[in-house]
Amino acid sequence: MALRLLTHFDVRADVLPSLAAEAGDTGVLETAYESLRVLNIERNGNIIYTYKDNKGNAVFGIYDCQTRQNEHLYTFEKDMQAVSCSVNSERTLLAASFVQYTKEGVRSELHPGSKCLTLLVEIHPVDSVKVLKAVDSCIWVQFLYPHAESHRLQSHLLLISEEKYIERFHIQITREDGNRVVIRNSSHLPRDRIAEDFVWAQWDMSEQRLYYVELEQSKSVLKCIQFWADESFTLMFEMPLDISLSGLRFKFVNFGYDYRQDQEKLCNQPSLCVFTNHTGSLCVCYSPKFDSWEEVTYSVFYLHKGYRKTFTAAPGSAGSHVAKGITFLNLGCLVAVYIPGHFLHLLNIQHPDLTCHSLFLTGSKMAAVLPPSPLQSLPGSLVLDCSSGKVYRATVDQSYLMWFLWNAARLDCDKMAALHCALLCGQDPGFQEDQVIQWICEHASACHSFDLIQELLIASSYWSVYPELADVDKLLAHSSVLAWNEEIPGVMLVTEELPLLLMKTPRLPARRPHHLHWGGAFHTNHHQ
Repeated sequence: MALRLLTHFDVRADVLPSLAAEAGDTGVLETAYESLRVLNIERNGNIIYTYKDNKGNAVFGIYDCQTRQNEHLYTFEKDMQAVSCSVNSERTLLAASFVQYTKEGVRSELHPGSKCLTLLVEIHPVDSVKVLKAVDSCIWVQFLYPHAESHRLQSHLLLISEEKYIERFHIQITREDGNRVVIRNSSHLPRDRIAEDFVWAQWDMSEQRLYYVELEQSKSVLKCIQFWADESFTLMFEMPLDISLSGLRFKFVNFGYDYRQDQEKLCNQPSLCVFTNHTGSLCVCYSPKFDSWEEVTYSVFYLHKGYRKTFTAAPGSAGSHVAKGITFLNLGCLVAVYIPGHFLHLLNIQHPDLTCHSLFLTGSKMAAVLPPSPLQSLPGSLVLDCSSGKVYRATVDQSYLMWFLWNAARLDCDKMAALHCALLCGQDPGFQEDQVIQWICEHASACHSFDLIQELLIASSYWSVYPELADVDKLLAHSSVLAWNEEIPGVMLVTEELPLLLMKTPRLPARRPHHLHWGGAFHTNHHQ
């Protein structure tokens, strides 16, 4: 269909063969097959997974996406359920949090009076284990990764609690007896309180940014913190969002997948995610809780443009049942918004001003290729299928776009949008440029709102150079159309300006997160 998923990693296909070679025991493989799942994906693309061995011990491994090799990290010799895991860039330290499950539920046997245990482990070689937290609330862990290779003997670890606070631990290490890594002053690790009293948080592993929402006087305020390699961090901006998060269960995005959550309950909750790309686009996608499935509403805050667009659409054929909520996927210059089997919208976030540059598809076959299980959008157009443990690279299906242009594009807005989507894929292998030209030659006279040949020349010139020139949108026109007033059938649209500017601050000392001072304005281009 319009989207294509290319398998980037399959936790069973890429991990089980190496386990079979090591174990040589079918019983071990059967146990591992049932329990194998992805826990985290680090900034360098390496994938951390866990499984149970034949003794019920929790085993952690890592898949290196560059070498396509697996490495055993650590075995925790107790029958515990891993909630979260992260390893530092040097693979010398591992942090993990556990809960223990029985048929009756969670037991507090990990530590007196606690249900969740968070550990810091020396793994080069495996040596001491330090308890970071032993509490009744779940903890997620994430090591910070420097933007450049660093030889400093220090790591930084984020601890995210469902008690609505985030701490950063500073871990000094030394090397003894050659390459043996030992934690210095392990009995007292310095820490910072990064954020607290928030209701939602998202981790951007690629840019090392933390987005979170605080409720200030009943208003939802989005904040962004940038972590730097020199231990400092910056509050990049804060932005009031006119959204309702009432009924939202405390939620983390991209801090690993919480397998304990009830997916049927989650699908009827507000959804929120932040997407960026290399050209500087910054979008907030929001879907409220739905009281009725007769129509679906979602909003996209184009913070890099200074306005918000709210879309309302019917989910599909009359009487059809919607079992899942809206899913947002980051495809770079496009954001895919879909309900499996009902509709698929491809929003142009590079140039969102005119709706004719976005493609709105409806029908029972739309997005049918996408798995019905929960999906987690990752940087680089990657998508994690949380149930199967597969990581896909999502792309627009060029073959479908060409079929759509030849057979289904009746309206000028559909022709414009499909043409731009096809040209956006022009850098991909197998781009069918000759078919695009042939289609234009045969349909030039059938397009009444704009000149197809002129649009091809301008749009193809733009999309062919934009990957190399970050500021090309300020220099080149991307379309021959300057205004579009026609409605999109089946979609209602409301555009609202965002009145407040985004703000930024100078870089701050590493250990004073509570003294944040504004240092200037980040200007946005407001929609006219």
